[in-house]
Amino acid sequence: MIETHDLSKQFHDFMAVDGLDLSVQSGQILALLGQNGAGKTTTVRMLTALLQPSRGWARVAGYDVVKNGHDVRASVGVLTEQHGLYMRMTAIEYLDFFGQVYSLSPSARKSRSDDLLEYFGLADASRRRIGEYSKGMRQKLALARAMMHDPGVLLLDEPTSAMDPESARLVRDEISRLKSSKRTIVICSHNLTEVETLADKIAIIYRGRILLQGAMEELRHKVFGVPEYEIKFARDWDASGLELPSGVEMLSQTATSMKVRVEAPRESNPGILRALSSRAASVMAFEEETRTLEQVYLKVMAEAKGRENVQ
Repeated sequence: MIETHDLSKQFHDFMAVDGLDLSVQSGQILALLGQNGAGKTTTVRMLTALLQPSRGWARVAGYDVVKNGHDVRASVGVLTEQHGLYMRMTAIEYLDFFGQVYSLSPSARKSRSDDLLEYFGLADASRRRIGEYSKGMRQKLALARAMMHDPGVLLLDEPTSAMDPESARLVRDEISRLKSSKRTIVICSHNLTEVETLADKIAIIYRGRILLQGAMEELRHKVFGVPEYEIKFARDWDASGLELPSGVEMLSQTATSMKVRVEAPRESNPGILRALSSRAASVMAFEEETRTLEQVYLKVMAEAKGRENVQ
């Protein structure tokens, strides 16, 4: 649904986006992460055919963003951080207006509006002015507007920015529901916990370049390497003389716990448990040390800045 090669954008002597290669399949959610000014919004504007690339190419829903700009814009729904709701309109008036922008017939506009308002739980408030809506309701209405023409691609910029936790949860739930086999979603966000929950693929961008991309498990492996496990015991136990399987390294141990590094968990973990059982160890927990997206992101960014300082 989205494919780019060497996608780049230069403004005078400033390279905002430099050589992005992306591939997002139908039914996937891609998250773009990076500092303010990293190039995320510029990338989204090129993917919506609002900005022309300085170099490289991009295809969205099969359309070239330069040659088929009109078709690209007809195939995408966009939620910007400042979504520009018209506060004096009712929700019905607002969606009908954008239905006209997308050249939908009167019957199609009514049917689509009714369906979306029902889908997002706004039907009972559809005749109230938008200015009376809560933040969560406004954000859901903005999502409904982005979907008015049933696009195959949704581009969401900070979809839960400045929202209270309850409203943010509602919007996250809606984004999860919106993903389907025929719809692809791109999210730009600083909320790493949210991204870890939602995204199938993640791309970390720094100064217009992708530092790392892939599924969360791939990122963990690339950044932190071999996984580590902590084993806890219900009572004091002496691990001296314990023979561990090949590919397992003892990192630390106490009377009630031990930590190991395991090259091939699927093959080695059963052997670790057998070795512990043969020594009558009272295993209470066997847990992989969790590496969060925040840890991955901070390490990748620190290494990038370190290389920059050396240069």
